[in-house]
Amino acid sequence: MSHYLTPSQIVKALDAYIIGQESAKKAVAIALRSRWRRLQIDNELREEISPKNILMIGPTGVGKTEIAKRLAAQSDSPFIKVEATKFTEVGYVGRDVDSIIRDLVETSMQMSREAAEEKIFNAAEKAAISKIIDILKKKSELDKPRSEWMRLIKSGELDHQMIEIDITLPDFGVEIMAPAGMEEMSQQLQSMFNKIKNEKSEIKKLTIIEAIRLLTEEEANKLINEEEIRANAIENAEQKGIVFIDEIDKVVKTSQSGSYDISREGVQRDLLPLLEGSTVTTKYGPINTNHILFIASGAFMNTSPKDMISELQGRLPIRVTLDPLNAHDFARILTEPTNSLTRQYCALLQTENITLKFTKSGIQEIAQMAYNMNNHSDNIGARRLHTVLEKLLEDLSFDIEKFKGQTIVIDQKYVVAHFPNTFKEDKPQKWML
Repeated sequence: MSHYLTPSQIVKALDAYIIGQESAKKAVAIALRSRWRRLQIDNELREEISPKNILMIGPTGVGKTEIAKRLAAQSDSPFIKVEATKFTEVGYVGRDVDSIIRDLVETSMQMSREAAEEKIFNAAEKAAISKIIDILKKKSELDKPRSEWMRLIKSGELDHQMIEIDITLPDFGVEIMAPAGMEEMSQQLQSMFNKIKNEKSEIKKLTIIEAIRLLTEEEANKLINEEEIRANAIENAEQKGIVFIDEIDKVVKTSQSGSYDISREGVQRDLLPLLEGSTVTTKYGPINTNHILFIASGAFMNTSPKDMISELQGRLPIRVTLDPLNAHDFARILTEPTNSLTRQYCALLQTENITLKFTKSGIQEIAQMAYNMNNHSDNIGARRLHTVLEKLLEDLSFDIEKFKGQTIVIDQKYVVAHFPNTFKEDKPQKWML
């Protein structure tokens, strides 16, 4: 859990997936560790310490979103990623920014429920097996002790034996769909319908292994304390929640633009209370945003962070700039990460009994081609590698009967020979991603 990792350990964990961008990784690592530090302080001073929100600036495809994604995986905090362009100013048709916090609480509720289910799983499974033993003892003419039935079930000897059980049918309730901007009303209606219980039971004939699964879920629902889950979810969202706002530059208008756009400056103003600290009403109760960490990111290709309204700039005091990627970075991205693209393609084609081997010269040639294409066309960062590899391995992926059982060596000679001519031109076609 990242709350118990030092900043250097968090960066090391991020290094397994993200090449370079040390300043950005360092900033998020310190911010994440600071959440843990704050929780160790006395209550009186703890309430005065606010998270230092972060603004990540860099071109597309350099790792901004990937850092957020991996940070979420490393953290046991409620985490949500949103696109700034999906929101509109309050009073206009569309999603309002308060729905960000409502979505965060939903994530926190799911995490709290999963943690509660994990704690009571053994007790629920034990109760389910006990019910099944009662059924088996009634059906059996042999007077076996419960311990013997337990042994037979645990060993799997009775997994496929059929029994009849009385199972409570799940109450799916009513799903309320509301147009954008009316989420709060839909939540109130949803809460009202959820209070109407209509439990039904049904006798089903199932295998014992399936019966154990269903009865374990039923017993778990009886043991779970919904109020405790809700309280934990609210506390985790308020004290540990992290919100990643991507494409923040898309709601920023340039200083030269004089037109008013409801999807831009209005959204910035609506974000201010969330980042500064306010209370948002959700169906689980009011949520205070004072201690939620906000990380915003944007390419800022045609705009600048200084084009944001000054109040929003002040709410994002930590700024980190991510560096553009060069050919050396591309070569490292192809080989070093745990989930590197070369490993992914090797694994995919291995399912067809085709073995790929990437040589150092082949990797360098692919990286250089991707880098040149970014320079001659739109720079889309590391995403260019997907295009290059797809085109390079297109014949292998298509003619699998022809290459089945073979080992294909991807070296510089192979890359040069198999690359489409269109890709070799000094000015690649604009349609190429």
